[in-house]
Order: sequence, then structure tokens, then C-alpha cells
Amino acid sequence: MNEIAGVLSGTGVTLGLIPCGSGNGLGRHLGIHGSIERALEVLRTGRPHDIDTGFADGHAFFTAAGIGFEAEIAQRFNQLQHRGFARYLSTSARAWRDWQPQDYVVSHDSHRESVRAFTLAVANANQYGNNARIAPAARLDDGLLDLCVIPPVRWFNAVPLVTRLFRGTIAHANGVRLFCSDHFVVERTTPGPLHTDGEVHAAGKRLEFRIHPRSLRVMIPST
Repeated sequence: MNEIAGVLSGTGVTLGLIPCGSGNGLGRHLGIHGSIERALEVLRTGRPHDIDTGFADGHAFFTAAGIGFEAEIAQRFNQLQHRGFARYLSTSARAWRDWQPQDYVVSHDSHRESVRAFTLAVANANQYGNNARIAPAARLDDGLLDLCVIPPVRWFNAVPLVTRLFRGTIAHANGVRLFCSDHFVVERTTPGPLHTDGEVHAAGKRLEFRIHPRSLRVMIPST
């Protein structure tokens, strides 16, 4: 999805999505998720709709981009021969024991502040996939990105955070910070991986996130 949508963004050509991935974040947000037959029916009877394209360090993304723990997990997950939701959870659990939070400086709309985060996500859609809603209020066509800072995850807050993630109430969890803007700059102390829709890239200490409004046309259900 990321590779094809990135090429089509800005061309006016309509993307027909048949979700077959391990999380299907874009398809779930757009209401396309389900059987292949239903996705094909959307292509036949649906309507085109223009959505935003996010850019992270120059790489296009449509659901979410991120650094910190989630980029580390994306890197490990992509090396597995067999994937799926259960493997994602087991990979995350193994990595969590040794992961250390990192310090970031987030700049947006003339504001600049330091945060300490377990992971830092910049969302265009409301979820990563599998209904893990990291930015429940995010919209794909509002010309904005939602940046979510997840605080250090310890044994006492891990289960409540995961529960809220899947219930769509992560914004109400203790220590979680949410920002909304069309442009973010994030600075960190060392280079590291960056993921865009689960695709992993090497990235430096300074990262820029921006939005290109309503730049990708995609077929969605008619109602």
C-alpha cells in the first residue's frame, strides 16, 4: 500500500485498495476492511475520496509514522518469516523488557518542548492497524497530523495503556500527550530507525513531518 500510494499521491489517479496486510490500518479507517469480495465491491460501487499524504523525513505515509519503540518493533517484525497480530504482540513483549525511553524535542506552531517517550507516533489515520487507535480523533482529510507521545511504559501502566489503545481512549491515559499540526520537527540525541506505515528507514537526529492535504484519491464505500 505504502509503495503504490506514494507513487499515486499528487497524480489524481485513484487508488483501489484491497486490504491484505497484517494490520490494514488504512483499510480499517476507510471502512474497507473485511473480505476480498467486499473490497472488490467497494471498487465497483464505491466513490472516490481525496485523503492527505503525510511525509516523514521525505518518506510518504498514509496511516502512521513513528520513532522509538514502534520503529524498533517494525524493524524486527519485517525480518520475520511469518507475521500476523500474534507475532506482533510476541515480538513487542520480548523487546519491551530491554527498551529504554528516549528524550525528544518536539517543535510545532512556534512551540517547542522536551518530552521523554517510550514511543512517538505521527498519525494521519486514527490507527496503526488491528484497531490499535493511536490517534482516535485523527482524520485522513483534515490537512493535519496527530503526534502522540507515549510515556515510559513500566509493569504498572503497560496493561492500562494497551487497553486504552484498543478501546480508542489512549488520549485519556496518564502521561500521554497529543499534539495536532500540519508540521512537526522532532529532534533526538542519536540517529535511529524511522517507520512509515511499517516500512523502516535509517534516519538522523532531526526529523521533519509534514502534510500534503487531499493529495491521494482512493475508492471508499459509497455510504
